[in-house]
Amino acid sequence: MSGDRTAELFSHSRLASFEDCPKKYEYRYVLKIPRDVESIEGFVGKRVHEVLERLYIATGKGHVPTLPQVLHRYNALFDEHYEARRVRIVKAENTPDDYRANGERSLSNYYRRHYPFDADQTLGLEEHVVFTLDDAGRYGIQGYVDRISRARDGAIEIHDYKTSRWVPKQTQLDEDRQLAFYQIGIAGKFGAESAVRLVWHYVLRNQTRTSTRTPAQLAALRSATLLLIDRIRATTSFAPRTSTLCGWCEYNDVCPAVAAGDRPAASHARPDETAAAPESDAEAARGKRDQLPLL
Repeated sequence: MSGDRTAELFSHSRLASFEDCPKKYEYRYVLKIPRDVESIEGFVGKRVHEVLERLYIATGKGHVPTLPQVLHRYNALFDEHYEARRVRIVKAENTPDDYRANGERSLSNYYRRHYPFDADQTLGLEEHVVFTLDDAGRYGIQGYVDRISRARDGAIEIHDYKTSRWVPKQTQLDEDRQLAFYQIGIAGKFGAESAVRLVWHYVLRNQTRTSTRTPAQLAALRSATLLLIDRIRATTSFAPRTSTLCGWCEYNDVCPAVAAGDRPAASHARPDETAAAPESDAEAARGKRDQLPLL
C-alpha cells in the first residue's frame, strides 16, 4: 500500500479483517472490490442498532415508546430493507423469520432490562471518533460508538450492542481492542482523567459485561496497533486464511482458497455482527439513519 499516510484511517474491523484473512483484507481495502451483499446476521444487527438509536433519541425528548412500538419499528425496517437476493443466509436450516425473531427477542430483552431508560445520561449516539496513535498523524483510527453515557457515579460509559449468540469470556473482554480504541478516541472530548467503563450488551442472550482499562493498558494497545499497521502496510502478498468464517465471506466467488475446496464447513460457526457485516455497509447504514422517523 502506498500514498498519503496521513489520510489513511484504520478501524477495529479493518484490522480484524487482516487478522482473520489477509486475502479478504486485500479484496476489501486494497483492491476495493464492491459487493452488494451482506449476511443475515449483519442485517439483523443493523436493524437492532437503528431501533436502539431511535429509542434513545425519543427518550431524550421525553417520550418513552412502548415495547410494541419498538417492535413495530423494527419489523417495518426489516421489511423495508430485506432483499433475498442481497441478504445471505449461510445456515440453510434457518429462515429469514428465524432471524427476524432473534432481533425481536434482542430488543425485547434490552427494553425490559433498561426501561424506563433513566439510569444514566446519554451523551452521544453513534458518535464518530477519529484520532491518531502517533504525533505525526500517520496512524489514524476511526470508529462509531453505539452510545456514550454518564453513569450515576460520574463515570463515562462506552456502550456497544452485540446481537450474536456468543458471549466472550471476561478475560477476552478485558483484552478487547474495539472499545479500548473508543476510550482513547473520546479522551479529548471528556478528558483523559475521566473514569471510563466499557459496557457490552449481548442483547440476544440478555447479558451485560463491563471492563476497564488502565493508562498502561491503553499505551500497550497503541504500541501493538502501530506494529500491526506497519505489518499490514509492509504486506505485498495477501494469502487466504481459511476458517469457519469463510462461509460468511462476500468474496467467495473470487477467493482462490474456496476455488481449491479448502474452505472448512461453516454450519456451526457463530460469527458476531462485526465479523459478519462489512464495515462499508455499516457506515452506509449509519448515513441513512438520520432520515429515519422517530418511533
